[in-house]
Amino acid sequence: MQAFGLQQLPWLDAPFERFVKERSSGHSAHAQLVSIDQGLGGHILANEMAEAAMCTALTPVGACGHCKSCLLFKAGTHPDCHLIKADGTQIKVDQIRDLCQKLTVTAQQGGQRVAIILNCEQFNLASANALLKTLEEPGNNILIILQTDVPSRLLATIKSRCQQVAFHAPDRKQVYQWLQANQLLPPVSAGEKPHDVTWCLSMIGGPLKLAESLDSNHYQQLIQFRTDWAISIKSGHLSGSLIKVSEHQIVDALNVLYLYLRQYVLKSKELDALAVSNIIGLSSKVAQMCQRLATMASINAPALCQDYILEFRQLIHLK
Repeated sequence: MQAFGLQQLPWLDAPFERFVKERSSGHSAHAQLVSIDQGLGGHILANEMAEAAMCTALTPVGACGHCKSCLLFKAGTHPDCHLIKADGTQIKVDQIRDLCQKLTVTAQQGGQRVAIILNCEQFNLASANALLKTLEEPGNNILIILQTDVPSRLLATIKSRCQQVAFHAPDRKQVYQWLQANQLLPPVSAGEKPHDVTWCLSMIGGPLKLAESLDSNHYQQLIQFRTDWAISIKSGHLSGSLIKVSEHQIVDALNVLYLYLRQYVLKSKELDALAVSNIIGLSSKVAQMCQRLATMASINAPALCQDYILEFRQLIHLK
């Protein structure tokens, strides 16, 4: 899987250019909230923002790449740049206390002190509260960049102390064009009509994750789940890959079912209002189960799939 840089992700151009312009004018906020999923390049943008902030010869298009600060940053050895990621499943209070202490020390390179906190939705209550004082009184020449995949999980007190990085996600058409331009679409046999691989974009989490899925056998597994759900719902019995679906695969399988049910409602012309409401209700039930599975010790995955097939057929009165 090829690694992508900021220059290859056109939907990040506007937020990055805005940040560089603010830095150049001296009007950049000390705390920036990047509410952009890593599947859309959130980690990449946060990293590029940090490099630009630390550059001592900032250009209109970002870091110069040649000054001492840039060279240290690229080598991952800049003493004034601090990267925080979850320790296990959480960002812990000791990590944040240590970071806040480091940010009080005079910059070794005499410039910015920068903190990058990735997936900050993984703060626990103690670590989030430990950061608040630094966000309120950061001191001079400090920049804190917080990236999150799930902004709804952040405390309001964290959000209110940060400048939100404005961003417009690419639509499915733009993502398809990007995949095409980077030659990431699966090959099509002679006479075969290409299909739109972006059908699963919402469940995968963004174009970068879709590109990764297409580069492995993961995408083909999703296609197989979609085919087997259609066959199973029609017959009333588990078919193909669903017969032996594992605990490891069940979330993917149910996410595909969720999308299938939504498309079924959109494409079926003969459903009455009650049936539409019931199927949408079932799709919501499937989505809730996907969330619950993250905390469940074990599950009989094929049996769960069979239950949903029977429930769907009852909703549309299939015997």
